[in-house]
Amino acid sequence: MKIIILGAGQVGSSLAANLSTEANDITLVDNDEKTLRALRDRMDINSVSGQASHPAILRQAGADDADMIIAVTDSDETNMVACQVAYTVFHTPTKIARVRSIDYLRHPELFKQDALPVDVLISPEQLITEYIQRLIQYPGALQVLDFADGQVQLVGVKAFYGGPLVGHELQELKTHMPGIEMRVAAIFRKDRAILPKGNTVIEADDEVFFVAAPGYIKAVISELRAKDKPYKRIMLAGGGNIGRRLAQALENDYQVKLIDHNTVRSQNLANDLERTIVLLGDAADEELLLEENIENTDVFCALTNDDEANILSAMLAKRLGARKVMSLINRAAYVDLIQSGDIDIAISPQMATIGSLLTHIRRGDVVKVHSLRRGAAEAIEAIAHGDKTNSKVVGRTIEELKLPQGTTIGAIVRDSEVIIAHHDTVIESEDHVILFLVDKTRIDEVERLFQVGITFL
Repeated sequence: MKIIILGAGQVGSSLAANLSTEANDITLVDNDEKTLRALRDRMDINSVSGQASHPAILRQAGADDADMIIAVTDSDETNMVACQVAYTVFHTPTKIARVRSIDYLRHPELFKQDALPVDVLISPEQLITEYIQRLIQYPGALQVLDFADGQVQLVGVKAFYGGPLVGHELQELKTHMPGIEMRVAAIFRKDRAILPKGNTVIEADDEVFFVAAPGYIKAVISELRAKDKPYKRIMLAGGGNIGRRLAQALENDYQVKLIDHNTVRSQNLANDLERTIVLLGDAADEELLLEENIENTDVFCALTNDDEANILSAMLAKRLGARKVMSLINRAAYVDLIQSGDIDIAISPQMATIGSLLTHIRRGDVVKVHSLRRGAAEAIEAIAHGDKTNSKVVGRTIEELKLPQGTTIGAIVRDSEVIIAHHDTVIESEDHVILFLVDKTRIDEVERLFQVGITFL
């Protein structure tokens, strides 16, 4: 696939790195020639230096015969105009734009084909807000990802001593939880992937990914760690787009406090938010945190645009007694460094954004992609089409499928029914199949598996 990526920031460069390993023809466009040169040295990509929305630059990047343009520059306006130019001048089939401004997003009619022809709109702030909401909904979870419109969720949990199943084989789950349907999709032990079998023993500090319907999630989490009490008190640091959205989403169900250092923004937040207590100050001010009873706070979320400020304020909140701390981290290199320390969960906006973008790039009928473990693994939702004569999956049991090494099928959604996958489960046409790939470099094989051919018999 020939793809032009506009913007070589965190998202653009990470996306280029993901796609350049998958036999795609990638061209990256940015104003910064120095950044482009460094990326060319590391990846097998082309690059063009210049203004991303200018027709001449897009033509130089190969827009005449591009399959897709992904506009992820720092400017909403540049991204939207680039899609307009791609549509009008080059007739590019698929146009994806990152748009951050809430003012634009409040008017979806702007992005129709007869206005600004954006085929797919990506809002990182909304993705992160929904992501954190799910983490707060399920205490103890490291990741909670939706599939099939929320009918199935993939959850990552760190197993701790005290969890009933820790030290026991996976097959004992049925005895522990009769009537609860779930499947362990993968286990990571000291960053090494273990494909789960019935006799696999779960150890403390294992990172366990399992698939289940939402109603069973809390019960399964309680098997892997001592039961966490529901969260009540939430403190947010940073009143930007994410902080504001998250406060609005949480304030009716939780006691929410929001700290921001900007006087004007704090006043606006206080006027706009109905139940959230807005505090003017520095989230890394120990005295302020103590005054606001940080030791009784269930979740502290650092959500400013400054990675270092987020890390410091989250570490301070944890030391002062906050039960769980999360930090927004833009630099990918920081994520691994901090998540094993005092900070419980590091949230990477570009990983959330890239997962959403990959949904529209994958071949076969792939309708959802989540990038996991800093891009090394992937969870996907693919729809099976055809019949036994022209499909490699339809009409076959799971044990008959030639799945790539390190790939597991966790669940199938059929006509709103969630079916947890077993070796003898037969896949039918139009099933939504949830797969976990320990090694995302095998994605091509999975895509080919779900493509309908003329005949395979």
